[in-house]
Amino acid sequence: MDQDAQRKHLIDLVTTRMPYGKFKGRFICDLPEYYLVWYRGKGFPDGKIGMLLASIYEIKLNGLEKILDPIKKMAR
Repeated sequence: MDQDAQRKHLIDLVTTRMPYGKFKGRFICDLPEYYLVWYRGKGFPDGKIGMLLASIYEIKLNGLEKILDPIKKMAR
């Protein structure tokens, strides 16, 4: 993934809302960790949403949520 694609992916993490389920309407980056862990065990869905969920899971797992703060301020 090149830098432009990575930048777009991070912007998508903070601007895309969960389209269904218990947290429908919440930004992907704001989903609670326990929900992401549940999805990890169940299996992330196919497509863009699954990729975003897997990415935010890894970011939260590694304690890197702060990298999204400047993107949130810029994008929202």
